[in-house]
Amino acid sequence: MIRSIRLQNFRSYSDASFEFEPSVNIVVGPNASGKTNLLEAVMVLSRGRSYKASDAELIKHRKAWARLDGVFEGSERSVKLEPIGDSVDKTFSINATNLKRLNYERSIPIVFFEPNQTAIIAGSPSDRRDWADDILERTNPQFKSLSAAYRRTLTQRNALLKRGERFAGRQLFAWDVRLGDLGAQLATVRTDLATQINTSLARTYNKIAGRRSKLSLRYDAEFPINHYASRLVAKLGKSLQSDLARGFTGHGPHREDFIFSLNTYPAGITASRGETRSLILALKKIEAELVEKSRGQAPILLLDDVFSELDGKRRQALVELLTGRQAILTTTDADAVIEYFDRGHKLIALK
Repeated sequence: MIRSIRLQNFRSYSDASFEFEPSVNIVVGPNASGKTNLLEAVMVLSRGRSYKASDAELIKHRKAWARLDGVFEGSERSVKLEPIGDSVDKTFSINATNLKRLNYERSIPIVFFEPNQTAIIAGSPSDRRDWADDILERTNPQFKSLSAAYRRTLTQRNALLKRGERFAGRQLFAWDVRLGDLGAQLATVRTDLATQINTSLARTYNKIAGRRSKLSLRYDAEFPINHYASRLVAKLGKSLQSDLARGFTGHGPHREDFIFSLNTYPAGITASRGETRSLILALKKIEAELVEKSRGQAPILLLDDVFSELDGKRRQALVELLTGRQAILTTTDADAVIEYFDRGHKLIALK
């Protein structure tokens, strides 16, 4: 759990410090008061990066550096950001030991929730792939290196395609084999994740929504998982001419999707606004459980103005998710949130 944080030249903050309770922390303030920036700071200290911004964007405008210092249960850590040319030098420190990056073991588990995450259901396939891969990065120690290796291989193959068949020649087959091997591993862990989520998805959703619905999730792999590598390599060979014409690779995990079905229909098309919100809540509950199981510790929950988007029933479901965990949530209306936390909350007011 995080106990305190200091932000210097970070986003909208020049120099500010905050302390947190081990239960629910309610950050209240008007729009543009820095509420989301505070959540982002906790995320950078915990995971090493923002969920949406580049390192350069984290430094306050016209400042030469930014720094975050946090006291967590069992550790003190800091992050310093300093522009050097066109890049940003990022340095971490954990208990006075300097590091250039945070690996899986050194990261602190968190779960982030914001209203526009409804894109997981109704957005593009890339939104769902990013969502799933983000969970895998926080629950599977090997996933980050696997994903990076796949992206590097895909980038190399695409670069060869852009050079044309005469230049690429026989080089492409070696990259096809490598892409097939890595693609099979990536498709396998994504399929396993979908299976884990599907185990409790309908039950969790029905409890939140207060109705009985058929709900399922599956990973829509293009090829059978047991033969994925060989089938992908064969497909890449057959589609070479079309890939050359497009200049990019048209098959593989980078083109696949996760399919949510609600009462046998695609949820992204048929789910109402309320059903979508209930589904997102169910997914966040399951995500928190998966992270806690894999890491052996409860994640910090970061919620950005979520209560304003929920009705009373779904707010109560969210309160149940927060019970027993440390949470930092933002709102513009404290009264609408505090009533759900009669005991065990701290109010942090921003101006």
